[in-house]
Amino acid sequence: MMSVRHEWFGGLLVALLLTSGAVAESKPRPNVLFLFADDMRADSIAALGNPTVKTPNLDSLVKRGFAMRNAYCLGGNSPAVCTPSRNMLLSGKAFFRWKDFAPPKNPKQKGGVAPGDGPNFPLSMKSAEYFTYHHGKKGNTAPLIQAKFDVNKYLTNDEAERRSGEPGQEIVDDAITFLRERPADAKPFFMYLAFGNPHDPRVAAKKYLDQYDRDTIPLPKNYRPVHSFDNGEMTVRDEKLLPWPRTEADVRRTLHEYFATITALDFHIGRLLDSLRQAGQLDNTIVLFSADQGIAVGSHGLLGKQNLYDAGMKAPLIFAGPGIPHGESESLMYLLDIYPTVCDFVGAAPPDGIDGLSFKPVITGESKSKRRELFLSYLSVQRALRDERWKLIRYPQVNVTQLFDLQTDPDEMHNLVDQPAHRDRVQSMLARLAEVQPTWGDTAPLTVSNPKPAAWSPPNP
Repeated sequence: MMSVRHEWFGGLLVALLLTSGAVAESKPRPNVLFLFADDMRADSIAALGNPTVKTPNLDSLVKRGFAMRNAYCLGGNSPAVCTPSRNMLLSGKAFFRWKDFAPPKNPKQKGGVAPGDGPNFPLSMKSAEYFTYHHGKKGNTAPLIQAKFDVNKYLTNDEAERRSGEPGQEIVDDAITFLRERPADAKPFFMYLAFGNPHDPRVAAKKYLDQYDRDTIPLPKNYRPVHSFDNGEMTVRDEKLLPWPRTEADVRRTLHEYFATITALDFHIGRLLDSLRQAGQLDNTIVLFSADQGIAVGSHGLLGKQNLYDAGMKAPLIFAGPGIPHGESESLMYLLDIYPTVCDFVGAAPPDGIDGLSFKPVITGESKSKRRELFLSYLSVQRALRDERWKLIRYPQVNVTQLFDLQTDPDEMHNLVDQPAHRDRVQSMLARLAEVQPTWGDTAPLTVSNPKPAAWSPPNP
């Protein structure tokens, strides 16, 4: 009798195991929806601590997802930092890796964009049996990699879209149509929507502008009328969008337009998420939101992204969906780490030979961090090293160094470089910066023999 009972329980256990295995195998792989903004600061989402901006749909992602609070663009080899940023994002490699590459149709344009051969984000997702879809702005992107998507679409006119008053609508309209027309038995999708907003010109319809009282919009804590020295890129296009000195009224107007554009983009993102929900796909879709880099909009007396302050290089990064817990991490991360992280979450083959690292262990709580420090770079005029607490920025063309304690001074307002107590720290971080540079392929000097004067005055109007 006992042996019969054991056989019965044994048979039941085998059946349960087989059934659970079949259920596990039949569970569909998650879709991936990657929403990528243009020129959006890390502190421009309400649920991430901004009390002014209105972002209810992005807030919903934060509340059910995981936020990486220290995600950085590595920097730029072009004043249009969005170009190297998007190429690094999709290739998983730092821009120094393709400095000698010339596009086939333009052999004189060396180092402008990453090559389209693998490994790269769309090819890795296609090899994992995903249908890949890209729709985004046309200018300053990664065209050779984007050509590898199954669907590769561009805005009809970047400038016209930004002036339409409904930023994001064109891309979202087409994405909703794609989702509605997909066959029920279609492959899971990897959709990369690379918006052109809130990049200037920032034009939002009245209904978005009316959600703000311009006169009460607070200025950034590190607002300054003029930057205190020549950072090597003081009169680039972005910096000419307002006169010098930056007045409080001009910066508030800029922030009003900036926040209203973000609110409009958030509205259309909400339409897309609702469409996924109505199709019964939201619970089986990993949704990411990030941006190519930040932007100053008044911080430090600057307007653009041609700087290595957190306002310029730090971006929001949110993961939400199946397998993603609710929470956040201060772990240091590059935007180029997103590619291998997504591959890890969906079971795609890990790409070889890239600079990016998977942060899935950080998001799932298996690891606290993956990077001890970040190296940042802009042209030949700015270099930086950031660890968990300290950030050192070096301006070799003018022989200026800054040291910030981000634990006590997250807005980078107090340069500690001349304080005797930090002399050893400055020297050790400069030495470490020089040591790290060649590991990324950077050969620029940290000191020049004949530095320019650091003092700077705005050009005459």
